Amino acid sequence: MKQSQFDSRIKDYSRIALVLQGGGALGSYQAGVYEGLASAGIHPNWVAGISIGALNSAIIAGNPPERRVERLHEFWDTICKPVMLPLPWAPMLPSNAGRDWSVRSWSVFEEFSGETLPGIEVYESVTQTIMGSMAAASAVMQGQSGFFHPRVMAPGGGSPDQTSFYDTTPMLETLERFADFDRINSGETRVSLGATNVATGNFVYFDNAHMKLTPKHFLASGSLPPGFPATEIDGQYYWDGGCVSNTPLDYVLSQTPRRDTLVFQVDLWSAQGDLPRDIFQVQERLKDIQYSSRTRAVTNTIHMVQQMRKALIDTVARIPKEVKEKDPWFDEMVRHMMGARFNVIHLIYRNKSSEGHYKDYQFSNETMQMHWQTGLKDMQETLSFPECLDIPAEGENFVTFDIHTHSRMSSQTMRSSSMEFGVSDVSRGPGKAARKQVAGSKSVKPSGSRRQPRQGRA
Repeated sequence: MKQSQFDSRIKDYSRIALVLQGGGALGSYQAGVYEGLASAGIHPNWVAGISIGALNSAIIAGNPPERRVERLHEFWDTICKPVMLPLPWAPMLPSNAGRDWSVRSWSVFEEFSGETLPGIEVYESVTQTIMGSMAAASAVMQGQSGFFHPRVMAPGGGSPDQTSFYDTTPMLETLERFADFDRINSGETRVSLGATNVATGNFVYFDNAHMKLTPKHFLASGSLPPGFPATEIDGQYYWDGGCVSNTPLDYVLSQTPRRDTLVFQVDLWSAQGDLPRDIFQVQERLKDIQYSSRTRAVTNTIHMVQQMRKALIDTVARIPKEVKEKDPWFDEMVRHMMGARFNVIHLIYRNKSSEGHYKDYQFSNETMQMHWQTGLKDMQETLSFPECLDIPAEGENFVTFDIHTHSRMSSQTMRSSSMEFGVSDVSRGPGKAARKQVAGSKSVKPSGSRRQPRQGRA
């Protein structure tokens, strides 16, 4: 296995977790992020996912480290058919009939003239929007190779696993083709998958630390109704974990025994965004809010818990020494309160102007490659700030890093924010004073950078 240039920074972590949110076709962004990690020699020993994040987890955990990126490419190439154009000459177009087709005449001019035509960006954006909507329409009408196809006599009926607009059984064969389930269940890499029990409404986790995982467990995590049917496992029916929560971050952070953990949290939906101006943007914005799962709220809550832990420890420190010596409970409580240290590196896919409300089922190969390269670039940019990987100092216990703000937030900076603005302000994210403190004392922004920290996304 390739030795990482970051070994000195990550060697103290017992766990390196990759946490993958659900988001359908946007999931190739996560594959790009993983390629960035693998290229840097950073190999997670725990992957946790929901929906498309669960499927990516299967490919990662089900292959040796040196083959994971290759198998991820094969998996995504399989489920992303080229854009199908409803034109008589469509078969004559190249397989990447997205951006390449849209700028062919423009690029020929540039090649011979050496000049960039004015308006090329606008032309590309408009063309990509058109091609994207056609690819989404193709998915709706035809399904996706190796993933799902329209159900005969949809929406069916009779039982939850027979009631849907599409049949997802092709994915079971695809998972078995690209993932070794003996390896998944060997315990080499811990795997946790979030799903929703249809009968009880409870959020459940399938975890190879506690059970044997099969392709159906991964499929269950991505069984989003009403498009996809419930998945039956041992007499119980399960829907997509995103019906309750679209990120397994809280599960990873709450597992016992608590151990020092470096978490790469990869989100596909941003809770913050522009105000919608038409009904299609309303649909897109609704999805962003529904599926973002307020990852930032989870980390802010943990920050505040850490503040309370620290306050209790400080209180015990004020107790006279002779009193503590008479009762070992004080030292035991301090050891319990300190617990493990967590560092959450947060990456969020940012919407492109050419995308629409159908972005989670727009499976064109060209768009998949764009998402992949965006994830790779974001991970490479994150690792250009190597200090973000450092284990939290004693007494801090919990820190977060956001690639979009280039700043590291600790519970101490959150505490400063709460003292100035109150807890209610902290729950919405770092306040102005906290961001200023991060920029001044906690930032890992390189010297000379003109980029200024701005409020992080939820």
